[in-house]
Amino acid sequence: MLSQLATELAALSQSRAGFAGIAAPVRLGRIVSCDGLLVEATGLDAPIGTICRAVGKTGADTPAAEVIGFRSGHSLMMMLGDTVQLQPGTLVRPEGHPGMVAVGEAFLGRAIDGAGHAIDGGGAIRSGTFRPLGGKREAALERGSVAEPFDTGIRAVNACLTMGLGQRIGIVAGSGVGKSKLIDMLMQGSDADILVIGLIGERGREVSDFVARHLHDPERRQRTAIVAVPADHAANLRLRGAQHAVALAEYFRAQGKRVMLVIDSLTRVAHAAREIAFALGDCAALRGYPASAMGVITKLIERAGISSSSGGAITGIYTVLADGDDHNNPVVDTARAILDGHIVLSREIAQRGQFPAIDIPASLSRVMDDIAAPDHRAFARQLRALIAAHDANRDLLIMGAYSPGSDAQLDRAIAMQGAIRAFLAQDLHETVNMAESCDALAVLMADATAAA
Repeated sequence: MLSQLATELAALSQSRAGFAGIAAPVRLGRIVSCDGLLVEATGLDAPIGTICRAVGKTGADTPAAEVIGFRSGHSLMMMLGDTVQLQPGTLVRPEGHPGMVAVGEAFLGRAIDGAGHAIDGGGAIRSGTFRPLGGKREAALERGSVAEPFDTGIRAVNACLTMGLGQRIGIVAGSGVGKSKLIDMLMQGSDADILVIGLIGERGREVSDFVARHLHDPERRQRTAIVAVPADHAANLRLRGAQHAVALAEYFRAQGKRVMLVIDSLTRVAHAAREIAFALGDCAALRGYPASAMGVITKLIERAGISSSSGGAITGIYTVLADGDDHNNPVVDTARAILDGHIVLSREIAQRGQFPAIDIPASLSRVMDDIAAPDHRAFARQLRALIAAHDANRDLLIMGAYSPGSDAQLDRAIAMQGAIRAFLAQDLHETVNMAESCDALAVLMADATAAA
C-alpha cells in the first residue's frame, strides 16, 4: 500500500513538472476501460488534444495517449503506441502543453516523428515557441490573393499548369506512378525559402531514403524540416504528424517566409481520421469514410495560403492516392473540390516511359489565368488541345483507320507527337526555370504552326 502511494506521489510530482508555471495541482485519472487502442479514463479533466501518460504498477512509464473525446464524464484517449503494459486502475497524468506543438528554426535541417521527437540521430530538439496543433482560424479576408507565379523547376508544370505563390494543388495518382519522384523534383527546383515536408503513412524504407536524400545536401538541409510518421504508427500519431507539419509551415509564414508545404499523402491522413472516427463510434457515410474524415482534410488544406498581415505564403502541395486508380473516390473528389488545382499522373503515360507522367488534359491550375501572360496562356491552350486531339483518336491511329487530311488539328498533333513528348519529359535531376519553360513552349507552338 505504501509503495503504491509513493508511486502515485512520484507521478503527481512529474505531472506538475510538465506544466511549467502552473502552481495549482494537476488532476490525475485512472484507466477503467481499454478496447483496442481506445482507452477510457475517469477523474481526468484534461482538454481534447492533451497528451497523457499512464504509470505502471512498477512506476515505469508506458506509451503516451492523446485525449480525443469524452463520454459520460470519462475521457476517451487513443494510444500513441502499444497497450501491452496497461492494467485496470492504472494512474494517468497529463503532460506538456494541451493542443500545442513546438515550432521554430530549431526544426530546420531535422526530421521528427508525430510526437515531435527527433528521428535523425541528431539529439533532442529544444524550442520554446509553440503553436496550436489545429491552427488558428482566420477571417476569409485575411488571406491574400494568388498573384505571383511559383517556379517549380518542372517544365511541364511551369508551362502548362502554372502554379502561383500561395496556391494549394494536389498530385493525384494511383500507386507506383511517380508521385514521390515528382516531389523530389519540386524540392530540387522550387524557389521557396523554407521546405516543410510531411511524410504521412509511408513505408519506413521510403522515409529513411527520403531523409537521407534531402538532408544530405547542406544548402537544402538548412531550409528543410521533415515530419515523418510511417504507416505502422497509430492513427492519431499520423494525424498529429500532418498537423505538426502544417503548424511548422504556419510559423515560418508568420515570419514572412515563402514556404512550400508538402503533405504525402492526403489519403493516408484521411485513413487516419477514419480510424479515429470509427473508434469514437462514427458511421461510414461516403463509401467507407465518415463525414468527419473529409472535414479533417478540408481543414488541413485551408490552413495553407497567403497571409495578408505577414506577407508570407504557404504553397501547399498534397499528394492524393487514387485507390485502385479510381479518380472519383471520396478523398480525391473532396480534395479536388477544395484545392486550387490538380496534377493528374497517368499510369498509361508512365508505361510509355514518359516521366513525369503528367496527363495535361486531365490536369488543371485554377490560378493560371490570373498569373500567366496572355501569350503564355494561349500557347498552353493550344498545346492542351493538340494532346487532347491525339489522345481522343489514339485507338483509330493504332488501327490505321484514320485518313491523313481529314482533320487539320489531328494532323498537326500527329506531326508534333515526338516534339510534344520530348517537351513534357524531364530528367529527375534536371531543373528548368519559369522563363526557360515559357520560351520552350513558345518555340514548340511555333513549330506546330509551321507543321500546319
